[in-house]
Amino acid sequence: MNPFSSGTRLRDMIRAIRACKTAAEERAVVRKECAAIRTSMNENDQDYRHRNLAKLMFIHMLGYPTHFGQMECLKLIASAGFPEKRIGYLGLMLLLDERQEVLMLVTNSLKQDLNHSNQYIVGLALCALGNICSAEMARDLAPEVERLLQFRDPNVRKKAALCTIRIIKKVPDLSENFINPAAALLKEKHHGVLITGIQLCTDLCKVSPEALEFLRKHTDGLVKTLKDAVNSPYTPEYDISGIADPFLHIRLLKLLRVLGQGDADASDVMNDILAQVATKTESNKNAGNAILYECVETIMSIEDNGGLRVLAINILGRFLSNRDNNIRYVALNMLMKAITVDAQAVQRHRATILECVKDSDASIQKRALELVYVLVNETNVKPLTKELIDYLEVSDQEFKGELTAKICSIIEKFSPEKNWYIDQMLKVLNKAGNFVKDEVWHALIAVISSASDLHGYTVRALYKAFQTSSEQESLVRVAVWCIGEYGDMLVNNVGMLDIEDPITVTESDTVDVVKIAIKHHALDLTTKAMALIALLKLSSRFPSCSERIKDIIVQHKGSFVLELQQRSLEFNSIIEKHQNIRSALVERMPILDDATFSTRRAGSLPGAASTSGGASLNIPNGVAKPSAAPLVDLLDLSDDLPAPSSSGGDFLQDLLGVDLSPAPTQSGIGQIQKAGTDVLLDLLSIGTPVQSSSPITDILSSSQNDKSPIATLDALSSPSSLSAQATSSARAAPMMDLLDGFGPSPLKPEDNGSVYPPLVAFQSSSLRITFNFSKQPGNPQTTLIQATFTNLTPNVFTDFIFQAAVPKFLQLHLDPASSNILPASGNGSITQNLRVTNSQHGKKSLVMRTRMSYKFDNKVTLEEGQINNFPQDLGS
Repeated sequence: MNPFSSGTRLRDMIRAIRACKTAAEERAVVRKECAAIRTSMNENDQDYRHRNLAKLMFIHMLGYPTHFGQMECLKLIASAGFPEKRIGYLGLMLLLDERQEVLMLVTNSLKQDLNHSNQYIVGLALCALGNICSAEMARDLAPEVERLLQFRDPNVRKKAALCTIRIIKKVPDLSENFINPAAALLKEKHHGVLITGIQLCTDLCKVSPEALEFLRKHTDGLVKTLKDAVNSPYTPEYDISGIADPFLHIRLLKLLRVLGQGDADASDVMNDILAQVATKTESNKNAGNAILYECVETIMSIEDNGGLRVLAINILGRFLSNRDNNIRYVALNMLMKAITVDAQAVQRHRATILECVKDSDASIQKRALELVYVLVNETNVKPLTKELIDYLEVSDQEFKGELTAKICSIIEKFSPEKNWYIDQMLKVLNKAGNFVKDEVWHALIAVISSASDLHGYTVRALYKAFQTSSEQESLVRVAVWCIGEYGDMLVNNVGMLDIEDPITVTESDTVDVVKIAIKHHALDLTTKAMALIALLKLSSRFPSCSERIKDIIVQHKGSFVLELQQRSLEFNSIIEKHQNIRSALVERMPILDDATFSTRRAGSLPGAASTSGGASLNIPNGVAKPSAAPLVDLLDLSDDLPAPSSSGGDFLQDLLGVDLSPAPTQSGIGQIQKAGTDVLLDLLSIGTPVQSSSPITDILSSSQNDKSPIATLDALSSPSSLSAQATSSARAAPMMDLLDGFGPSPLKPEDNGSVYPPLVAFQSSSLRITFNFSKQPGNPQTTLIQATFTNLTPNVFTDFIFQAAVPKFLQLHLDPASSNILPASGNGSITQNLRVTNSQHGKKSLVMRTRMSYKFDNKVTLEEGQINNFPQDLGS
């Protein structure tokens, strides 16, 4: 017989294909076989039609096109015999899908077979319909399927239930027709029919609220069925690992979960049986673990029952001790969901979860680390951080990056005090400094800068860490920065703490550290540039080492990197030729305010701050954790205001986030020259108030002259200062012209009676701000505001600062506040005068965004608000 004739048996074709040694040979065999099948189809060979279709199905499974055989499926389905129909329906399910137009031709054959007297043919039609049913077919054949749900044979009822699931997913509107038949299946004794009926009810509840309410009435019956399954004796027919039909258990638990979710009555009914399943099910086999997992899912999903949830979380705790990685992984996933429901119960398993972080399986490591991160709070941050840092040293290289990021985030988020924060960050830098992101060590430098009492302690700790971990890049950068700033404290043992042992470090030793940093990190531009700056600063702090430092710096004057070459030449020139100004150039960095730096890091957050009822933002003595928009966003009331760039080349400018570009200045009495602050002043349209006894006021219109986050930059931005003679009447007129008519005297609002009622501009649980308004005669565009600040708490607020910003069409001027200490419990207040000029008076109303910061218990608190409810008369 021709091996490729239509009479070739299926096994012969399979043998021929498997004997092929190359893909080309296989394609040739398939091509010849397909040609023979086409010839047979054209000749309408009915004897071998079923054999040809069986071959086509195998060819289709190999990935070759078989669309030319689709009509053969329909012809076989229309045949009278069961064998032909079986092959035809099998081909229909394999070779076609619901998107094929040919499928429309089979609807009539399916309808006839669903009404066939032979139950096996009915079963074939139900299987095909359940696999490839389209929406049109579902509408046409739904009545036949509904009738078959009450068919005498359990196998047909089971297949009809599965087919119904496909129908209601395709056409949810038909679900109401199947609610009663589906509920009837819940009383079945045959486990196969019962399982499919439960699955059908579960899907009905998901697509139809009416079905959900109807089936909740059957909760008692389902609970009884589950109780019978749990207490049933050994049945060989259904037994799996000593458990009677675990598949039925799982389906019942899933349906109970859907019914109990959001319904307290249904949840109460199922509480007892869930507790029984959780306590009686054996957990030494996979079947038992599967039931326990579904039981835990159900307990966590239904309405609140504290005792049951503790029991469920304890089961998950047992799962974590299982040797099977899959069971531990699903337990970690489930605990991640459970922590939102009962965090205290999950906390009891903290030690076990922490052990999972050290697991050899990467997926378990990552999932456990995510769970530990969620578990951390103010009470357990210290022990958990210690465990994670200890593990950091021995963890895999692939895992170190993610672990380091989580540890740094935990330290920053929950730091109780700056001392602890610095210690922990130094440990992380010591063990995994190469995995620390730039923003992390930037933040560390900001915290170190603001912790004045810890400068000596920090620089000594970094010096010791550098001796053992000079290969950790981020550690080297922080160490070099601190040594440049506080190297004299290192040599003189300034600021010793009780926990420290004194160390002996000479000036030469300090210079050696920076020199080693340059050599070890010769390819790293950032570290090298920071080291050169540190050397320049040390040349001023250690005059005896000035020549040696100059020799180290001058080595880079021929560097191919322009940045290093320029720094080397300029620094060398400063050391050689500008001794008189060197000490002023390399003074210590001004103390950086934690809150300002952190808000700048946070990025822009959408939405305006609420003006009332919002909880104040507490910043502990550690790391600022603001949730509000950054300071520039506070002032960004106009959509067209450009955002500040943080990509400046100057390290000081990048660290502080302000423009320090110097402008040409002249010395002389009564001359006020603009410096880097002018850019922000012009951007924000905020006038600069002048004071008779202080330098240029803080660019943010701060109410406290010396406590502003960047008040110490006055000397950098404007070297010339106002002398006492600047307030004389002879020089008052030029000063007013320079400052757009703003005089040096504090504003005195006129009392205009009750024309403009007082306005509570801002009120929270701790602070109230009241505005009193007045107008200058003959100048309706200008509004004089007297702000009164009242403390509503029993704590005294110190370092009180009020800041405000307005859109570009408004001009804002702030006078100094009456005090920076706000008495407790309303036993006094602070007043401050504001003047707002509206350039679009009569067209646009006043609007203002405010920001208040103050301290109590050594903690900084920020509050923000936006005022949109100014009296309408002010703008008209």
